[in-house]
Amino acid sequence: MTVTPETAPSRATDPASVTATARRLLTELPGPRSRELEAERRKHVTDAFGITMPVFIDHALDALLVDVDDNHLIDFASGIAVTSVGAANPKVAKRAAAQLERFTHACFMVTEYASFVEVCRWLNEHTPGDFEKRTALFTTGAEAVENAVKVARAATRRPNILVFDEAYHGRTQLTMAMTAKENPYRLNFGPFPGSVFRGSTAPAHTSPDGPGEALGRIEALLAQNGPETFAAMVIEPIQGEGGFIVQAPGFLTGLREIATRHGIVLVIDEIQSGMGRTGKLFASEHEGIAGDITLTAKALGAGFPLSAATGRAELMNAVHTGGLGGTYAGNPVACEAALAVFELLEEGTLLQNAVSIETAVRERLEPLMALDGVADVRGQGAMMAVEFRDSTGPRGDLATAAAKAANANGVLTLTCGTNGNVIRLLPPLGIEADVLDEGLAVLEACIRSALS
Repeated sequence: MTVTPETAPSRATDPASVTATARRLLTELPGPRSRELEAERRKHVTDAFGITMPVFIDHALDALLVDVDDNHLIDFASGIAVTSVGAANPKVAKRAAAQLERFTHACFMVTEYASFVEVCRWLNEHTPGDFEKRTALFTTGAEAVENAVKVARAATRRPNILVFDEAYHGRTQLTMAMTAKENPYRLNFGPFPGSVFRGSTAPAHTSPDGPGEALGRIEALLAQNGPETFAAMVIEPIQGEGGFIVQAPGFLTGLREIATRHGIVLVIDEIQSGMGRTGKLFASEHEGIAGDITLTAKALGAGFPLSAATGRAELMNAVHTGGLGGTYAGNPVACEAALAVFELLEEGTLLQNAVSIETAVRERLEPLMALDGVADVRGQGAMMAVEFRDSTGPRGDLATAAAKAANANGVLTLTCGTNGNVIRLLPPLGIEADVLDEGLAVLEACIRSALS
């Protein structure tokens, strides 16, 4: 969409002027009880945890978070794409509660339980790829990434891993090496494991000529270091922490071709973009490709810690017995939550909602691209972002200023990007249209205010 100053609608720059029907702010944010709890937090919790908004949540109502001061906030974060079916979904709660009454833990590697197998079966059937699959369950996204690397190395007997600019794969030692952003994720934590190489990407918004140049640089990197030494290439189909970057059409297809030609395992990291977030079950479906291994987490367990690596049977079975596992891997309560998520996704409404969310975001926020300072509105489905052209403006850091203003006015938002210059939107997939519109109106006013 091309918007000029003449065609851009005039909007208010005062977020307080947006009529509140879903939000309810009884106090300033944070409220008095949240401030008391925040003081306790500072006494007992390490300062190393960064907090977006020092508000303590009491419960959730659909797409609203209700804090301990009874303020109602519109949730555009979903716990960083975790509570895609809502933070208090009754189907998830019912299945999890029933499992809690039976048993909370057994360790699947000691005594098995059916829900673990059922989760693996569903992922094998629904993950892209027309080939026989096997799945391994873990607890966190970083665990899924590390275990995919273990599988690829075991299957290929090769050491090297190719990752990409703007990548984020986790906070463990290996996944920090794979992650691109230095501060805060890598700063002061080295040295990192070796055998990790970084390749170019082809962001759609900066690659008008397509992905050819970036793919050529990847070919050159492989040739320089020996393609036969690479076990895997790992990429997010939409790069999350790096700035919600959508690749130019053909880039992921090109990676698929390169990986196949050189016998490299293509690992698709769908930890943030999967489970319906982009309007399809998996974001890689938008380009019609399948990874040799596909990773899921975050929304998979609807808030319970659960992750998965699903891949070609011959790859996943290449690891010796006992080589994969974890004490809490595929916890039975988390598995029941995932089975509820699958039921909700199979109904189809959430996927349709994700598409509608993208339409609403674009209609509301794309006109801002006519203003100085807003570079791009991008994303797919309910994984959308606004990038600011410059990192600073009249009121300091533009993305931070706008996001903080939205938070203060009852709309919870997050930032991301290499320079922190991107506001990302991750509302629950079931958010009501009027609640979404109210939250977007507040965010729009906050962005206009930050730019004024």
